[in-house]
Amino acid sequence: MVACLGQVYGNASSIHYFGQAAKQRMEAARRQVAALVGCRPAELIFTGGGTEADNLAVLGAVRAAGRPAHVVTTAIEHPAVLGACAQLEREGHAVTRVPVPASGIVDPDAIRRALRPETALVSVMHANNELGTVQPIAEIARIAHEAGVPVHSDGVQALGKIPVDVEALGVDLYSVSAHKVYAPKGVGALYMRKGTNLTPLAFGGHHERDRRPGTENVPGIAGFGAAAEVAGARLAEDAGRIGGLRDRLENAILDRIPGTGINGSPAGRTPNTSNVYFDGIDGEALTIALDLRGFAVSTGAACSSGAIAPSHVLTAIGLSADRARASMRFSLGRSNTDEQVNALAEALCEAVAHLRRISVHA
Repeated sequence: MVACLGQVYGNASSIHYFGQAAKQRMEAARRQVAALVGCRPAELIFTGGGTEADNLAVLGAVRAAGRPAHVVTTAIEHPAVLGACAQLEREGHAVTRVPVPASGIVDPDAIRRALRPETALVSVMHANNELGTVQPIAEIARIAHEAGVPVHSDGVQALGKIPVDVEALGVDLYSVSAHKVYAPKGVGALYMRKGTNLTPLAFGGHHERDRRPGTENVPGIAGFGAAAEVAGARLAEDAGRIGGLRDRLENAILDRIPGTGINGSPAGRTPNTSNVYFDGIDGEALTIALDLRGFAVSTGAACSSGAIAPSHVLTAIGLSADRARASMRFSLGRSNTDEQVNALAEALCEAVAHLRRISVHA
């Protein structure tokens, strides 16, 4: 990234030396990210992040249908997908949000039942951002393709956490984000299977094969490529170690703090994510208490922090509003250690006991 900022600073669309040097860096990164998702480099479009990639996929695929169409998605999708679907409804399209059971895992037959003759897209996330639950995308894609319907999957939470192979998954569109694999924020990508019809969201130059106009963020893209290569090399090692830390944290919470439990299915999750309820606790108060002790945790999706409403994911899988507000999401990463997990467990025991004590006297 530093080289791209200081020496290789040309516009990747320019034909002069500086522009072509930048283009070489960008295309090298495209190959690195493509290798991590299992596609051809020419099928990868760089975007400004996962949200833009989701919007380009959902809005682009449905608008390309050229008629009042229908979308099938789920009640636990990221706001980037649900917001795009809400916009499609304002444009006169129909959307079915398939309910999801307490496991947090989508039933492929529910997707099958939701399909209509006018369905133009099925969009189901690969891994849920709040629960970590991994969805049966390959089966969903097979069902949708039998009906002639293209499939998009939001893979932002899956990339770098579990193996991703878009060919094996059978998806037509797959969104990823750079900062989830330790690259800079403000960069993402959309896998678009060759032959998939997509209407662009923005108009201007011929960048990214007419799919996403605008001068590319070459330093950010170079960082994304480098991080993707590291993620691929470390995938199994990171998953095993981080999954062990996640289990250690959960076991400590369940053993030492009464009135707690895991939200969603404990099996079939990404290794880094845990969502735990603490009955009788206000999640925002616990977030603040842990922050004061040096731990950054969340009551839901990071992009919804500050929202008073309970998590839409947790209420969608059947939690009461009170239990959803009493739930915490813990996300572990490459830099976390056994000592940090032990310290977090200790801090949780103290903070939960204190908050329960003062709520009784309130």
